[in-house]
Amino acid sequence: MGPLQSVKVLEIEAIGPVPWCGMMLSDLGASVLRVDRPAPPSGLRRPPDQFQFANRGRRAIVADLKNPEAVARIKQLVARADILIEGMRPGVMERLGLGPEVCLGINSRLIYGRMTGWGQEGPLASVAGHDINYIALAGALHAIGERDRPPVPPLNLLGDFGGGGMLLAIGVCAALVHARATGQGQVVDAAMIDGITSLMTPLFGLLAAGQWRDERGSNTLDGGAPWYGVYETADRKYVAVGAVEPQFYSALVRGLGIDEKALPSRSEREKWPETRKRFEAIFKSRTRAQWTEAFIGIDACITPVLSLTEAAVHPHQTARAGFTTVDSIGQPSPAPRFSRTPARIQGAVPERGAGGLEALSDWGISDEDAEAILSLRPRSCGQLPEP
Repeated sequence: MGPLQSVKVLEIEAIGPVPWCGMMLSDLGASVLRVDRPAPPSGLRRPPDQFQFANRGRRAIVADLKNPEAVARIKQLVARADILIEGMRPGVMERLGLGPEVCLGINSRLIYGRMTGWGQEGPLASVAGHDINYIALAGALHAIGERDRPPVPPLNLLGDFGGGGMLLAIGVCAALVHARATGQGQVVDAAMIDGITSLMTPLFGLLAAGQWRDERGSNTLDGGAPWYGVYETADRKYVAVGAVEPQFYSALVRGLGIDEKALPSRSEREKWPETRKRFEAIFKSRTRAQWTEAFIGIDACITPVLSLTEAAVHPHQTARAGFTTVDSIGQPSPAPRFSRTPARIQGAVPERGAGGLEALSDWGISDEDAEAILSLRPRSCGQLPEP
């Protein structure tokens, strides 16, 4: 199994980046035990359980954390966990009696991973938000989209997953290395606003160097440059062009049938719109498939823009086994790839509370205590505050 096969992770049910982080840790071999609420988080339109791929590969129990008896039982799991991850608003876990001070008092080697949008302190710490709000305040949203048009939300990839779940995953793994070397656990405060800001580090460097205009659609990497962007084809599909370096740009213009000397210099920013219009007209003269065929074997950094359905069956994905079938349902395979300890999907998405008895046994909980944990009945189905 994967490199985290000896690691036990206690995941307190949440939405967005926390289950995605749990998926990553499970794919990498960790034993992830999720503590489900009595009922699913409210306010969201959610697919059936088997299609919530971020919840794959772990087992679960149900507990009403507003019940002191349930909290006392969960503390038995805290004592055996290497990592705990949670996504409540600041102060909620403390009010439930499972805050980091209590949990680290039980298990001094514990890594306590906290996932929020704004962080554990600061003027916005208690304010609600979603991916779009965090990337807006970090400056990322402002930079994405066409010039003189509103910014375009990049799905929820930047905040929830890149700046959130990935940040939490690398944070708890780094803290785990320290804990195993020193015996000392710690709290990992993974805030999406911090993660997105970190992702923006190279752009802030360009801005400081005077090489980035703080205006959307005016720079090399935001679609301003004609050699880095998306072009419509004759069949109303699109190709992506990323010919940043001079040699790739030269290959691009040759493939388009243009004499490079007849084009304005790449350094003349004011002429970029002129060059783009010329490229647009040429790309519209052929279909996406024809352009894809035309650039085979030419290093011009041109690819077709594929839909989700098309991407899943592209020959490159097939060759690298980029998708895996679990219980007859195809889904993205684990990443990254390891030469000695390959990652794998440990199982399908469990139903709420499924697999708990087996997981508790694996975690060293006695049969008597396991039965006590599983027999707890929620006093109500009221919802905890959303993260």
